[in-house]
Amino acid sequence: MLVRKEGKTFGIVAGRRRFFALKRLAKETGKPQKAPCLVMRSGDDVAALEATLVENTTHLPADEFQQYEVFAKLAAKGETSEDIAERFGVTDLAVRRVLALTALTPEVRALYEAEQIDKRTLHALTLATKDQQADWLKLFQSDDDYAPLGSHLKDWLTGGERIATDAALFDLDSYEGTILTDLFGENALFADSDLFWTLQNDAIADLADRYRNEGWAEVTVLERGAHFLSWDHGKRGKSEGGRVYIETRHNGTVTAHEGYLPLGDIKKIDAILKRGADSEHGTSEVRPELSGPLSEYIALHRHAAIRASLLDRPDVALRLAVAHLVTGADNWRVDVEDQRSRKEATEDSLAASEGERLFREQCADACAALGFEDDAARLVRGHVMRPDVCGVFVRLLTLDDATVLRILTVAMGETLRAGSAAMEAVGYVIGADMGALWSPDEAFFALVRDKRAINAMVADCISESAARSMVTDTGTAQKNAIRNRLAGHGCEARPDWRPRWMAIPPSSYVEGAACHPADTWNHIADLFTASETESAPMTETGIEPIAA
Repeated sequence: MLVRKEGKTFGIVAGRRRFFALKRLAKETGKPQKAPCLVMRSGDDVAALEATLVENTTHLPADEFQQYEVFAKLAAKGETSEDIAERFGVTDLAVRRVLALTALTPEVRALYEAEQIDKRTLHALTLATKDQQADWLKLFQSDDDYAPLGSHLKDWLTGGERIATDAALFDLDSYEGTILTDLFGENALFADSDLFWTLQNDAIADLADRYRNEGWAEVTVLERGAHFLSWDHGKRGKSEGGRVYIETRHNGTVTAHEGYLPLGDIKKIDAILKRGADSEHGTSEVRPELSGPLSEYIALHRHAAIRASLLDRPDVALRLAVAHLVTGADNWRVDVEDQRSRKEATEDSLAASEGERLFREQCADACAALGFEDDAARLVRGHVMRPDVCGVFVRLLTLDDATVLRILTVAMGETLRAGSAAMEAVGYVIGADMGALWSPDEAFFALVRDKRAINAMVADCISESAARSMVTDTGTAQKNAIRNRLAGHGCEARPDWRPRWMAIPPSSYVEGAACHPADTWNHIADLFTASETESAPMTETGIEPIAA
């Protein structure tokens, strides 16, 4: 046994089990027992603790705090963790884990020694600062509050998102927040998840751009937490129209799935190839950026704004009417554009728009001028009960040219087809002021669902950097950012911003994707480019509105 002088007696440093075994033997036999002892120099505390630890570890693992007491004193003497590990025949990681207990406050250690918290909770608290340990102790000692334990405690310390540093696509030097070193989990964690996602989203945007520059037909960044369903897709190479899907998990990891197409698209392509179509038609079509309901919404609001603008250009309305008569174009039978939508919210939005209000006022004035009192909401009778044509003719003979032209203008507006090429042509020629006659409302935001278009709108309305930083955010979150920018919540307001679909002329956000207003305009744009170089633009007639 190893002993040392303690006052007038000796204390056992190593060999306590043998000492108590000898005492028990002496009691059972009634004979005193003797054993050889080595006497240590007095006052050598570190050596005594080291000897105790070495002696104990030959039988069973020593308590972590017993190891901590020895390791900490050896470290204070200048020994490195590698030196201590070599001395006791353990790994360097094992020594550093024990030394991590240095971060614990005495109150936390007391809870562990009293067996009030388990080892997993103790290890998690080594990640906490002194202030965090104090806050956690208040929760633990409270009768009303919940104190997280074990793995839940790590979530509490990292703000709910446990993101390891090896998940980062960016250079760690660019992260200015705190990194928590978890020796017991053998990895490091980001303490500031918001800062991590700002940097990670920017890196994901760069990754998507690199794939696009490499020539992939389409690169889709999935929402954070959304899984790529490989069983709903088939493999297709880059030259066959294959796409790249970038998947981001809540733990920060990013996976790029290269060369996939939805099975539905593959079936369509195979059917085309089977019919012997040209191989260039075998590539997949880019998904339209506007859904059916959104296309309706855009077309109807553009219709309302353009025909309201047409009220100020009856000379254009006259020429358009003649063109309809000569060509037998759409809506010239004569039918009224009924402005119906499959969405009730769209109809309500349209009824409340400024363009619709202005047009209805002029329509009521035109009906009054012709003596229509049964249905002042509609000038063109269509299939409703028509008045006698000769009677209307006689009435028109009593009106001046300006009033007749104004009535014709209203009639043209009522019969102009929503979403048609003619509607787009009129809007371009008269320079319809879309910004004054329409603004984004909740019905519009509810219908915008394409993540590609939404992210492009963020770049258009706020900034390119904002769009990149939100590339994995939900469509709802990105639309809220646009709402906040329009209203000026925490930033400079942009009430005059309008999406490209509502511009004059309209354009799209997603290259190669179908977009009804932009495609309709592109079909006729060359006509106006040619005509503008050959003749001067038409001038306004200066006709005043009809008196009520």
